[in-house]
Amino acid sequence: MSNSSFPKEFLLLPFADTRELQLLHFGLFLGIYLAALLGNGLILTAVACDHRLHTPMYFFLLNLALIDLGTITTTVPKAMANSLWDTTTISYAGCATQVFFFVVFVAAEFYLLTIMAYDRYIAICKPLHYGTIMDSRTCVNMAAAVWSSGFLNALLHTSNTFSLPLCNGNALDQFFCEIPQILKLSCSDAYLREVGLLVISACLLFGCFVFLVLSYVQIFRAVLRIPSMQGRHKAFSTCLPHLAVASLFISNSTFAYLKPPSMSSSSVNLWLAVLYSVVPPALNPLIYSMRNQQLKNSVWKVMMGCFSEAIKCLSFA
Repeated sequence: MSNSSFPKEFLLLPFADTRELQLLHFGLFLGIYLAALLGNGLILTAVACDHRLHTPMYFFLLNLALIDLGTITTTVPKAMANSLWDTTTISYAGCATQVFFFVVFVAAEFYLLTIMAYDRYIAICKPLHYGTIMDSRTCVNMAAAVWSSGFLNALLHTSNTFSLPLCNGNALDQFFCEIPQILKLSCSDAYLREVGLLVISACLLFGCFVFLVLSYVQIFRAVLRIPSMQGRHKAFSTCLPHLAVASLFISNSTFAYLKPPSMSSSSVNLWLAVLYSVVPPALNPLIYSMRNQQLKNSVWKVMMGCFSEAIKCLSFA
């Protein structure tokens, strides 16, 4: 095949044409990125350091924080660099790397949210068997399955997508490298293989979604049977953050890919991508810490410890 079938670089969709708006977007993305790093970093540190949080729920939350950090780091730094340096290019290898890790983290997050729903189902519907079912070995195996499934998905999709000849230019209608946008550049019927893989992945994700919905139907039925108001409130407080995070992620990503054709435009695609790939990693730590007093106390303890260490360093300096 000719070298033109595999371009050396791709052109990403810019957020704005004027220099002032480009710098504004750089500042906005920088703020969101720092908030995501701080929030998820605090959760990672709190869960790792506080032995009271060494439970299945917080173990999965630690994995969610890792996934959120990976998701936002895959897309936002390159977008910030392009806005700052007034460029839209990304190398062929850089695009392939971005696609690979984005698929890893998005697939892993969907699978992890499904497992977290199962964890809440066992905790509320079968509390007497929770310690037996959700032991440490089972939790580690579940987390390993989440990450390995994400890597397997990414390997299949990335290798298949970047083996396709591209002869419809190199301009992507998105601010990061995304498989559907790359498929639009293909001029070969071989792209149907990747479409088939996407359909299979969509069916698997739909199965996870059905499992998640059924789990919460059982959870709400069990919670409503709890006689005391305090007991119902405690049960809901452990479920609502996960339900909010799952709803935010699933609704945004589903609408982004299944929206009506009449709503398909460059600007709409751009901001919908921001909603499902950039906003959730920054909001998830806030959602989880708002209704969880134990996590809030641990995060506050970590912050105070860091502040004290900083004061000591400054005093010695």
